[in-house]
This record gives sequence, C-alpha cells and structure tokens, in this order.
Amino acid sequence: QVQLVESGGGLVQAGGSLRLSCAASGRYAVGWFRQAPGKEREFVAAISWRSGNTYYADSVKGRFTISRDNAKNTVNLQMNSLKPEDTAVYYCAGRAYTATTVLREYDYWGQGTQVTVSS
Repeated sequence: QVQLVESGGGLVQAGGSLRLSCAASGRYAVGWFRQAPGKEREFVAAISWRSGNTYYADSVKGRFTISRDNAKNTVNLQMNSLKPEDTAVYYCAGRAYTATTVLREYDYWGQGTQVTVSS
C-alpha cells in the first residue's frame, strides 16, 4: 500500500525557514495541506509526478517552494520568511493523477507534521 510520511516540522522564529519532506513510495502527484487550530484544512502547494508542474496557494507564493527528488521518492516543501500565521499541522497527500489543489481529490494522506512559528 501507499505510504506517506512527513518530516521536518519544528519550532522556528518569524522570518526563519524550515524544509518539510514527504516520503512517498509510489509514483504520485503530491500536495501539501495545512490545518491550523480552529481552521479548515487548506491547500498549500502541489507538484505533478510526470510534468513537475507546481501550484501554490496565494498566501505562500514567493515564500514556499515545492520540489521533488524522484530517485529518493521524496517531495520537499522549502518554507522561507515564515510568519506566525503559517503555524499549523502540515500534511502531504498523494494521488495517481495530475496535481490538484482540491483536498477531496487526494487519495492518500500522511499523519502530519507540526510547524510552529513564533513571533
């Protein structure tokens, strides 16, 4: 079965950086979503398997970069210029089709990794 495992979360000061990784065993498009306390889970970024096309939420454009290493079966999310409002549990999700920004269209989910940005 498909396994998705997030890593790289932690505590960082505002303006700092973190790099999250999603280890995925299969050939899937991967999306990153996040959920803050009291909020709905929201789209952050996604990358296609075949084309490498990337997609970003407006709130993170210019600050976050999604990339993949096919040899390592990992997808990374480089997060720069972090803000307190970026604090959330970050999840990676996979689907066997092209990347999408729609949460319900993903088939497989990791358990999440906590990102906390202090002011």
